[in-house]
Amino acid sequence: MLQLRPNCECCNKDLPPDSTEARICSFECTFCADCAEGVVAGTCPNCGGELVARPRRPAEKLINNPASTERIHKPAGCAKAAS
Repeated sequence: MLQLRPNCECCNKDLPPDSTEARICSFECTFCADCAEGVVAGTCPNCGGELVARPRRPAEKLINNPASTERIHKPAGCAKAAS
């Protein structure tokens, strides 16, 4: 089950479970659409994987399967992964 992390790793923007702005890689690194498309150009700076829209969990499923509250933020910002 996806963690649905609560924020962008680059800019720390809040990304609630129902956000259409969240982007993730296959390791669930999480970014807002602005950082994913602009700062890191669609590539996860941690693993080099593709960033795609994060699925949204239905509200009624969040009751028994809540989103993560662990915030991961890189204060120095993000850079595109080296190829």
